[in-house]
Amino acid sequence: MSKSARAEWDPWQLPPQDGRSYLVTGANAGIGFFTCEQLAKAGAHVIMSGRHPNRLAQAHDALEARVPGASVETLLLDVANPGSIRAAAASVRGGLFDRTKLDGVVFNAGIVHSPRSRKITRDGRELVFSTNALGHFVLGAELLVPLAKSASSRWSPRMVWLGSVSTRMGRHEPVDLQLEEHYSAWNAYVQSKVAVQALGIEADARLRDAELPVHSVIAHPGYSIGGRTPRVSGVNEPSRLKRLRDGLQPIAQSKEHGAWTVVRALVDPESQGGDYWGPKHLTRGVPVRQRASATSADPEVRRKVWEACERLSGITWPVDKAARAAR
Repeated sequence: MSKSARAEWDPWQLPPQDGRSYLVTGANAGIGFFTCEQLAKAGAHVIMSGRHPNRLAQAHDALEARVPGASVETLLLDVANPGSIRAAAASVRGGLFDRTKLDGVVFNAGIVHSPRSRKITRDGRELVFSTNALGHFVLGAELLVPLAKSASSRWSPRMVWLGSVSTRMGRHEPVDLQLEEHYSAWNAYVQSKVAVQALGIEADARLRDAELPVHSVIAHPGYSIGGRTPRVSGVNEPSRLKRLRDGLQPIAQSKEHGAWTVVRALVDPESQGGDYWGPKHLTRGVPVRQRASATSADPEVRRKVWEACERLSGITWPVDKAARAAR
């Protein structure tokens, strides 16, 4: 595909995804829901995951209503709970779903509006970092082998990490991942997203070194807000005041459009490991290749974040096992 052809990517006309299966975390609302909807419209089988059974069921029903004939299932998964991650991944690996292969996973679930005071998970990890970054590091390890098994001469499975435009607003080097000394809601969010992007880039480097045909890609959705997003019962129901307030922000876009970058990173045949996708006009627009923040791409930062996640989770990615599975 030529550069000019890639520039003409149409988010309304995706390449057919029939026969492919994708897992999306945090699928019951926002970017996650619209990512699932766009994949389902293109013919993919979608596993919508989330931690609230009722909200997940509402999102499932809403998607089926909006995409008649959609192939979609649900999976309970709390990315801040290691036990929940292991149980969900075991269900995927055990073939309990309609499709026996996994072609891609979107690490979307996360906390955007961080708590004002520091909170910890049941296993003693800082909540925002655990939800946005550490949990997806663990899920990536758990799903690496099934992803590798789906590799073929025509397709390299992808894992897409959700970055953020906020990572361009200062360095925010994650030297205190648990924020035990200086916690603030803003720093918790931005630092977690720097960590997510560092993990995505480092994963790509390690997968390449192992010659493993799984692509690690990063996408950020720009400034995507609920008041500019279509109303979907049980998924997105902004008040009139929020509609008015969000409508006065010209740099913003809908979460439906924010999902465009995620979907392109996942399904574009030209998307490669290590790519960083974002809206053309930084906060809004069609998805294009961009560059991650200097902090996220710093090899030393990447190494430290990766090793910290290994230490905090007690997990090492099974790269060698996945490489054997891909042969």
